[in-house]
Amino acid sequence: MNGMFLNYACYFKIHEDSLKSIVDFLLDSQMGDGGFNCQSNRGGAVHSSLHSTISVLEGFLEYSSNGYKYRLSELTRIEPEAREFILQHKMFRSDKTNEIIDKKMLMLSYPSRWRYDILRALDYFQFASIRYDTRMQDALDILMKKRRKDETWPLQARHPGQTHFDMENTGKPSRWNTLRALRVLKRARMK
Repeated sequence: MNGMFLNYACYFKIHEDSLKSIVDFLLDSQMGDGGFNCQSNRGGAVHSSLHSTISVLEGFLEYSSNGYKYRLSELTRIEPEAREFILQHKMFRSDKTNEIIDKKMLMLSYPSRWRYDILRALDYFQFASIRYDTRMQDALDILMKKRRKDETWPLQARHPGQTHFDMENTGKPSRWNTLRALRVLKRARMK
């Protein structure tokens, strides 16, 4: 949630002084494996979460993209470690067994809310201008298999929570997922 807050606050250009405590908290929350876990400050978390890590990375990207400077060099230093955490999991696999962590991570959703999925992660990597890594390939292959005959990608999942209106229907072509998939594939072709 803290990464999501940082992301939205930076997008809306909240004054930097109001962001210092969240930046401090996130810098103190990085786990030994390079990622983040929202349960780490409550105790018990011993391994980072893809859900939390992608949210924090998106927040860091929005922070740096909008010209914020407070502890920026420290954020820039730990970003590669958090990205490596995702890549070590080949975008959706256990780093111990190579099994799929959660099949919901393969379902394309929008908006993502707090949930991780392969398209969200791949879109983050393309926005961050991260070069193609072979550990992305399984996720890219799955993304290609989800393309429909009409050259669109579907909305496969919707996450619970209050909305003001439904943008798209589950199971139908998704403008948002299609846009994101095309951006990802364009970047992947530049490998």
